[in-house]
Amino acid sequence: MPIQIEPQWWISAVEAPIVAALFWMIHGLRKDMHDRIDRGDQRDSDALTRTREDLAQFKIEVARTYVPLSLIRDLDRRISDHLIRIEEKIEEVSRAGIAAAQAARRLEDRE
Repeated sequence: MPIQIEPQWWISAVEAPIVAALFWMIHGLRKDMHDRIDRGDQRDSDALTRTREDLAQFKIEVARTYVPLSLIRDLDRRISDHLIRIEEKIEEVSRAGIAAAQAARRLEDRE
């Protein structure tokens, strides 16, 4: 009498290794995805650092070449002249205040 193997046994015998292989594949894919994400974050960080450094260099270059030196000198002269005018006005107010204080003292002394 030949040995008969039930179909359910065949299904179970084939199904278990297939499920194990699928589990192993999913585990490998998941690990690979996490590794890729970590590498991508590192690349993004490196790119951001390089971009910031390039931007800083560009700002320095613009500061050096954008405004002509003659314009900077002219602006410096105008600001200095304006500060001198302010200083003169403060001195005038100071003198007027001192004169008013002296006049008030003279009035007090007369009384």
